[in-house]
Amino acid sequence: MGRIAIIAGAGALPGAVAAALDGAAVFAPEGVACALPAERFRFERLVPFLRHLVEDGVTAVVLAGAMTRPRLDPALFDPATAQLVPRLLAAMQAGDDATLREVIAVIEEAGLEVLGIEAVAPGLIPAPGVLGAVQPGDADRRDAARAAAIVAALGAADVGQGCVVAQGLCLAAEALPGTDAMLDWVAAVAGDLRPPGARGVIYKAPKPGQDRRADLPALGPVTVRKAAAAGLAGVVWQAGGVLVLDRAAMVAEADRLGLFLWSREP
Repeated sequence: MGRIAIIAGAGALPGAVAAALDGAAVFAPEGVACALPAERFRFERLVPFLRHLVEDGVTAVVLAGAMTRPRLDPALFDPATAQLVPRLLAAMQAGDDATLREVIAVIEEAGLEVLGIEAVAPGLIPAPGVLGAVQPGDADRRDAARAAAIVAALGAADVGQGCVVAQGLCLAAEALPGTDAMLDWVAAVAGDLRPPGARGVIYKAPKPGQDRRADLPALGPVTVRKAAAAGLAGVVWQAGGVLVLDRAAMVAEADRLGLFLWSREP
């Protein structure tokens, strides 16, 4: 494998990937929060940036971290990147997954391979099974099955990658604000909506047909704490399709708070 570069966004994932790819060059778009030291580039000059990577000996890139849709300055576009604008705008109107597919296509057209996280940091994707000391009960398993069906339906419309279900009722579905906002809403609002005695689960999974080289759902210790604050019994995700960041801390936090962590077979 040749030289690999990380195109980094916000969150803990870029750091985890950088740790797995010791010495990889890190780049981040202007205007996107990135905790790592990174060389910045502008989306308006995407084509020259990709050419620079190829000329510098980079053969593959990893997309890691959350990306916000940038505010573009038309005056800064170079001619080659300007020609991509109609393609990218059409993809953005179709949804986040369509946008990422188009970005991946542009990168590949520049002669670079796009690698998924499982290719460079497979340890971030747990095998099926329960992590930690707490086990899901029968009601939890029914809620997880119901949540998986809901997320599959949402994902088919390129909407979200998660939901909260309690006793078969969908209390919340993930949209653009993200997982943390969904759990905060459940903690603040959904208590009166929950059936008596029900706790419920949060479930995360990639969208059906999603290109898994980008935007895989990610969970970590913060997810566990917010799930506990929302009164949930556990955190469930599709095995093989979700990243777990700082697994040891996540398991320790779940055990401390009495929540189960379940990597569920699709």
